[in-house]
Amino acid sequence: MPKGVGKVVAQNRKAHHDFFIEETYEAGIVLQGTEIKSIRAGRVNIKDSFAKIQNGEIFLYNMHISPYEQGNRYNHDPLRTRKLLLNKKEIHKLMGETKEQGYSLIPLKIYLKNGFAKVLIGLAKGKKKYDKREDLKKKEAKRDIERAFRERQKM
Repeated sequence: MPKGVGKVVAQNRKAHHDFFIEETYEAGIVLQGTEIKSIRAGRVNIKDSFAKIQNGEIFLYNMHISPYEQGNRYNHDPLRTRKLLLNKKEIHKLMGETKEQGYSLIPLKIYLKNGFAKVLIGLAKGKKKYDKREDLKKKEAKRDIERAFRERQKM
């Protein structure tokens, strides 16, 4: 099965607006207790989250998984740091690429694949303000062309 295919639970829509996504990697997430039940219910937010490499391991910060309602004392800290599971070769490659100026690791989406929660990590380079404006202009032009094409077909 290709990367990023499965039941999408959460998506970081702002990521493509704020960053140039160079490469994507599929990673597993180390979860505790009732976290998978909250993810299956869609109660997860990755808007402000990012990944960092420390001691040869990748960790995901600021990912919010809401506590499970029926979890009582077995619930977890919603903003705890979570470890990501990648091959050692991929981690070393990412380590070298993130040392370059301006590159960071951004989670693009969380999805369920074969019953496991996966996160799609993107190697991203930040966009400048003029890059964002350029993207908006292209998007607007494309929309205008499609609108004109639809109107011509109606005639």
